[in-house]
Amino acid sequence: MRNFFLQFFQGRYGSYGMDKLTKFLLILSVIALIVSLCSPLGFLYYVAFALLIYSYYRLLSKNITKRYKENESFIRINQKIRLFFGRTKHKINQSKNYHIYVCPKCKQKIRIPRGAGKIMVRCPRCMTEFKKKA
Repeated sequence: MRNFFLQFFQGRYGSYGMDKLTKFLLILSVIALIVSLCSPLGFLYYVAFALLIYSYYRLLSKNITKRYKENESFIRINQKIRLFFGRTKHKINQSKNYHIYVCPKCKQKIRIPRGAGKIMVRCPRCMTEFKKKA
């Protein structure tokens, strides 16, 4: 039986293991299936079934270059989304400890610690001074 599966997967995309897109599709199909069973949204069952079929199609495909390109584009989109949320999280963490002001002349962002009272802020780029409350 093992030899049968080794010969069957030889030359197929699934012989290299599951990529990130296939794992994502499988997880998404399981989530959609669970939600469809717990809610009155019956169409989610068909969506879950379609995602499951597509993930297996990707595993059994012999067009390795096309599946590789699909995975690469998924990884690029995934990285952009993670970068956006990472930056948003960083901005929220920074706003807890710092005030972010914009220079009125050159629009440079300047970070000032909170709790310093009223201070004169000097822009490091254009040396413009302006008064702000920290």
